Amino acid sequence: MIISLFELEPFEKTFFRKEFKGHTLRFEDGPLTTRNVHKHKNAQVLVVFILSKVNCSVLDRLPKLKLITTMSTGYDHIDLEAAKKHGVRVSRVPVYGQNTVAEHAFALIQALNRHIVEAVSRTRLGNFNYHELMGHDLASQTLGIIGTGHIGEYMIRYAKSFGMRVLAYDAYPRKDLAKTYGFRYTSLNELYKKSDIISLHVPLFPQTHHILDNAAFSKMKKGVLIINTGRGPLIDTKELIRALDNKTVGGAALDVLELEGDLQQETKLALSLHSDKRRLATIVENHDLIFRPNVIITPHLAFYTQEALARILKTTVQNIRGHQHKRYKNTVC
Repeated sequence: MIISLFELEPFEKTFFRKEFKGHTLRFEDGPLTTRNVHKHKNAQVLVVFILSKVNCSVLDRLPKLKLITTMSTGYDHIDLEAAKKHGVRVSRVPVYGQNTVAEHAFALIQALNRHIVEAVSRTRLGNFNYHELMGHDLASQTLGIIGTGHIGEYMIRYAKSFGMRVLAYDAYPRKDLAKTYGFRYTSLNELYKKSDIISLHVPLFPQTHHILDNAAFSKMKKGVLIINTGRGPLIDTKELIRALDNKTVGGAALDVLELEGDLQQETKLALSLHSDKRRLATIVENHDLIFRPNVIITPHLAFYTQEALARILKTTVQNIRGHQHKRYKNTVC
């Protein structure tokens, strides 16, 4: 097989070389784009991550491609309809870090609630004044969880261990889960109204795009904290900034941003004659968020532990070998 692999670290490249001796492996340090796809025109398998946008334009230039396997649970960066049209199967890693991501989300909750980043910054400058850094006991808080899948379930378990009240929303409520952990499913409106902290754990679909928009923020409790370790476009960035400005939102901790790939390549984007104003505006808004004292942003690393990466690599190998032997695994199309 000819396998093209993108967005990998050196140890991951070593792993794949060992697993697929005798096959042709072609590595690209960055994501797959229309600018580098020509170097992979003979690829039969693509291994990608979330910054690789696999759309029709890319697929048109990969005539021998048979499988795309993404090293992520989400697959919104892959055009499934285009893949079907080109006769390409798509697989993913459905479960790898439900506890991993939830642990990071709770780290963000604690950092935001107890002003950890600001406190550390002050003490490094020799300022030991703790005024204006007052937080809350988590046991006094209500956590609203949007999405009660694998990660959401761990969030509920952790919240309960802190003595928190939990409200949850899911399009497909799990009554057995609610009974086991003693939380309540509710409407989004009630969750917005009663939650002190809201954490997002839903996939990015058209119906969840900008699930937190102006209408949602307007219903929230004053001073609510927002946590997002899911996908950036779950939140309307412009409206989040508005909510921070009017103090509806007391703080936000985000592991993901809208157009985060563009943010990493903003110079090229700004120079491009084809850039649209909305995308550029979102980049400016992201910079606004980055430098706010009541906003914490981490670089999409909630998944990034040794254990989770090992599971991702193992499942990706299984997906490729399943394709090789016509026993397809973890496919979404």
